[in-house]
Amino acid sequence: MLSNSFSIANRIINQLIRDRRTLGLLVFAPLLIASIVGVSTPEKQMLDYTTPAMLGMLILFFGFLLTGISFQRERSQGTLERLLAAPVSRLDIVGGYLFGFLLFALAQTLIIFFYMVYVLDITHQGEIWQIIVFQAVVGVGAVCLGTFASTFARNEFQIAQFIPIFILPQFFLCGLLWPVDQLPEYLQWIAKFLPLTYAVDGLREIMLHGKNLLDVWVELSVLVGFAVVMSVLAALSLRRGSVG
Repeated sequence: MLSNSFSIANRIINQLIRDRRTLGLLVFAPLLIASIVGVSTPEKQMLDYTTPAMLGMLILFFGFLLTGISFQRERSQGTLERLLAAPVSRLDIVGGYLFGFLLFALAQTLIIFFYMVYVLDITHQGEIWQIIVFQAVVGVGAVCLGTFASTFARNEFQIAQFIPIFILPQFFLCGLLWPVDQLPEYLQWIAKFLPLTYAVDGLREIMLHGKNLLDVWVELSVLVGFAVVMSVLAALSLRRGSVG
């Protein structure tokens, strides 16, 4: 039931607000990275081209990390086991956690975007609300991925160990460092299966070429499908993940 999910989400939100580490992952760390990129990029045109990819990467990375660590903490404290013993479905539990973590992913999306636009002074063509909606979908995927990955971790440190598996390949192959079409053919095929590739492509189409959400429906559909698959897998693996 939705009431069960919202109840779980409300508890998660209150807990995250009280956690100072959340503030660091949510605000200071991504803004520090964005500032370094802004200062170190010599040309304004290059910064404008790099920014959409950086937005997608920062949201995916910190959304994954924040969700994974927080979800693992719930397990280590025994909260998740108590929920599993309660008369609620695993989808209700996963939905509650997703709602709670999603709020912080959306907040992070807004903070990073407006910082880059109004502080780093990037240029964008698309409408702001469409850029934010697209980024929010990327954030949903990051939350779902972090929830799924955390079910296989035994402690918070292992969440960081999953970064080379779930995040780094996307970082190198998504088009952030170099265009995907300049990669070897077998790496281009791998890139087609990575959600961050579609996040970068969609954000660049909107921000650099003024496209709207309907124009990037393929990228948007892939990201939504990825989030749905990850949330279902998280629900299916939840019983296994609850074992300490």
